[in-house]
Amino acid sequence: MHHPLQLFKTLSDETRLAIVMLLREAGELCVCDICAATEEAQPKVSRHMAILRESGLVSDRREGKWIYYRLSPTMPAWAAANIDSAWNCLRDEIRSKLKTLQRGAC
Repeated sequence: MHHPLQLFKTLSDETRLAIVMLLREAGELCVCDICAATEEAQPKVSRHMAILRESGLVSDRREGKWIYYRLSPTMPAWAAANIDSAWNCLRDEIRSKLKTLQRGAC
């Protein structure tokens, strides 16, 4: 993430914005939780996760057969500040989506 234009282009997609906001709130989620919270199919979520990883916004870790995603700790401070500002506007909606999940039910 080298330029604000790249951040805004990446987050201009509703699903990618929702994923980033979910990760901002939850800290870390597996793809099945992201699918459930966004009500999107796994292939679509996986495509968006690839874009988010390539942009440097998201990192992942493997645990057994599951992959867990989180916001990248190496993203620039200005990008994290923009994400925090957006999260402040959307936090009630995001928290509501997360409450409906049976976390770890993959």
